[in-house]
Amino acid sequence: MFDRSCRNLLVRGVNWIGDGVMTLPALTALRKALPETKISILLKPWVAPVFENNPNIDEIILYDDKHKGIIGKLKLSRMLNKKDFCSAILLQNAFDAALITFLAGIKNRFGYNSDGRGFLLTSALPLPHTKDTTHQIYYYLNLVEQLGLKADYSEPYIFLKPEERLHAREMLNHMRKPILAVNPGATYGSAKRWFPDRFAEIANWFISDTGGSAIIFGGKTEVDIADEIYKKVIPGFRTPDSLLSLAGKTSLRELISLASECDVFVTNDSGPMHIAYAVRTPLIAIFGSTDPVLTGPPPGVDGNNYIVIKPDLSCSPCFERSCKTNDLRCMYAITSDEVYYDIKKILPNNPAVFFDRDGTLNHDTGYINTMDDFHIFTDIDNVRLLKEKGFKVIGISNQSGIARGIVNEAFVKEANSIFMQRFGFDDFYYCPHHPDEHCPCRKPEPEMLLRARAQHGINLRKSYIVGDKEADLLLAKAVGAKGILVQTGELKESEDADFTAKNLTEAVNWIIKQK
Repeated sequence: MFDRSCRNLLVRGVNWIGDGVMTLPALTALRKALPETKISILLKPWVAPVFENNPNIDEIILYDDKHKGIIGKLKLSRMLNKKDFCSAILLQNAFDAALITFLAGIKNRFGYNSDGRGFLLTSALPLPHTKDTTHQIYYYLNLVEQLGLKADYSEPYIFLKPEERLHAREMLNHMRKPILAVNPGATYGSAKRWFPDRFAEIANWFISDTGGSAIIFGGKTEVDIADEIYKKVIPGFRTPDSLLSLAGKTSLRELISLASECDVFVTNDSGPMHIAYAVRTPLIAIFGSTDPVLTGPPPGVDGNNYIVIKPDLSCSPCFERSCKTNDLRCMYAITSDEVYYDIKKILPNNPAVFFDRDGTLNHDTGYINTMDDFHIFTDIDNVRLLKEKGFKVIGISNQSGIARGIVNEAFVKEANSIFMQRFGFDDFYYCPHHPDEHCPCRKPEPEMLLRARAQHGINLRKSYIVGDKEADLLLAKAVGAKGILVQTGELKESEDADFTAKNLTEAVNWIIKQK
């Protein structure tokens, strides 16, 4: 149905932050299906930061205040017409989305047949029969699939620039670790909001129990709620290094990067909840009036990274903005004890040492595809000393040769398993994607580490990354770990290295001394 020869595609994005996060897998699917097509996305300004720095999008077009009213819509349509789009895909269901692309003269207009707009679309697609029973991520993927394009599921991921991560880390540098983030607001309505005194209670317990700190997030309309929580925290904990309220003080992009630096995030069903899982921060999501099956943390996630707390009540979910019986039974049923117990379950605390493979653990002879070319360094046994000191030991490897068709994935798995079976590695992760795919798991993007954190409870700040390439050292900076360059590959020095070692033995000894 979709003309794959189209080289200039407009996507009308959705208007809300949480919904925007849930459309990210659909955009990833579009990029994979249409690698040569320029993809532009039309967005309201307040949701656009979710899509910044996303390699699956070539251009963000803002639908802002100057486009209000009939005259504004005509101006927007004329501007879109000049861009000469051959097709438009409407992720937003509104009549307005179809009208603007119709007025813009875009030849092919695809979207769900909703809001009485079918006559404005060249292809009005039927709503999926599973829309009320499956996660909303699949609602958007189904739209892509109905166009005849492959629409595999992928977990939503927000891409951050290295400087954004470093800026957020600097902002929180004075805070004691670990850091608990609480988000007490919810734009949809009061029926989704857990109580300020209970948020304060878990903050008190967390600071007392861990010696860490707490941050209160929120929008400009939620400052009063944040202030109420702040005042209910024990006075002795209301110090600059123990408690920080950022409600109304951050841009959305700052919120995203700050959330990525927190150790655990407790939130109502809200936009920041979706942000938290999209940056892979361990998450406790509190649900009352809404259904986590439809809009909760995404399905099929590996590891112990997200916990949903939902009361077992006949009236929940009701999908109301405010409680019709005025008793908020669903929120009262969720106790502080229950939430804090789950925080302790999910809070990552184990130190780890991550090792690159080729050039670090074994000789790098190019795209290794046979055991004849797979030669492990003779001092590999030193890695066992790290296990004795309480470290998890995990491998992380870019293996783009799989996507290039020159390395057999079965061989990669066999080679990686040797480190686990013979040398006591706890796990071994690899990225099989081509660099042009811009996936979140190819180093220096941190997805492999974040997956390991979820599955093994790893505190990345207490961890080390050992590698022979610049990507390994940049990866360490991305997550706040220490990076060690081993000179067993081509790279002999780097400004990004916290330590430079001649070989594995020297790297292991330095880590043990730091411990």
